[in-house]
Amino acid sequence: MISVDEARAHLFDLVSPLEVETVPLAQAAGGVLARDAVATRDQPPFAASSMDGYAMNSTEVELHAMFKVIGEAAAGKRFSGGVKPGQAVRIFTGAPMPEGTDFVVIQENTEQRGDLVTITDGPGTKSNVRPAGVDFRIGDRLTAPRRLTPSDVALLAAMNIPDVPVTRRPVVALISNGDELVMPGDIPGPDQIIASNTFGLKALLEEVGAQVRMLPVARDTTRSLSTALELAVGADVVITIGGASVGDHDLVEEVTGTLGMQRSFYKVLMRPGKPLMAGRLGDAAMIGLPGNPVSAMICGHIFVAPLLRHMQGLPDPLPQMYSATLTKALTENGPRAHYMRAMIDSNGIAAAEDQDSSLLRVLASANALIMRPPQDPAREVGETVSYIPL
Repeated sequence: MISVDEARAHLFDLVSPLEVETVPLAQAAGGVLARDAVATRDQPPFAASSMDGYAMNSTEVELHAMFKVIGEAAAGKRFSGGVKPGQAVRIFTGAPMPEGTDFVVIQENTEQRGDLVTITDGPGTKSNVRPAGVDFRIGDRLTAPRRLTPSDVALLAAMNIPDVPVTRRPVVALISNGDELVMPGDIPGPDQIIASNTFGLKALLEEVGAQVRMLPVARDTTRSLSTALELAVGADVVITIGGASVGDHDLVEEVTGTLGMQRSFYKVLMRPGKPLMAGRLGDAAMIGLPGNPVSAMICGHIFVAPLLRHMQGLPDPLPQMYSATLTKALTENGPRAHYMRAMIDSNGIAAAEDQDSSLLRVLASANALIMRPPQDPAREVGETVSYIPL
């Protein structure tokens, strides 16, 4: 068996960075920006009012001052003339500031009668003007690589970038394996259970930018598993769930070996998730995950999600680690790294009572994984432990 860090290093060696493609801006959210995006315009491209009110020259703004209103400026429709002393322009939010003005008195501080407006309340010192280029200027950059958030997409749109260079999303094929499995909504037989791993992993891997193909459940026969693997052709990563152990019905190692898989490693010093297998199968990285639901999901967090981030060129693909104080004591750990489902709140962190790797309910109620290194001694309340947020 190898350590978690060694297993991840071997996994990363199985893949190469994916190619760059250009996608329409409307499809860029969630992708990884592959090259810096450069603004092609200033934002705003002109000094603009940030409030509804009256545009004036700041040297004339004082309580009870009176001005002649000579026109109106609205967003998308500027006032084209100049403003002389004693004059003002009715202006609305987002409108370009008229020539000769640099201050907007908000409408709540004024009173207009006919074409005359009077400042009736203290105008304050804030100009209520957004300077040209206050948000960004031509040549400013949104730096790559980065996962594009909705806010990033809005910024790219404002920068006038209609097409975005992103790293191609990795294609992942998921294959659940086992005679005992039926799909949600089907009627299970007396000895069957519902396939849950595929759906949980699909959601997890899509969160990190993958395109996920869910293939039919492979039964515990060489032919069925071989057919499922053939359907996975074209994927960048092929993941089998279950069947990677050493039982008489665990066929993943045998079938993938027959198909020419070059195995990189088998078994990792961790729990849950020890029977993890990986290698190269044709043009794809192949990962054999354990079948226990919690084991499969935790391996997804610890191994598969980092692998996909790495393939997309993100510089820090590993799960972020944080520290918290224990609110419940822990017994000593054994020879394998232990990823314990836990709850963290403002008081600290506590591991769930039952860490059985079949209990999805416990995983669903957890918001963190306490990471305990091999041979970690017993920990008392108040001691600090490392954790990964979920």
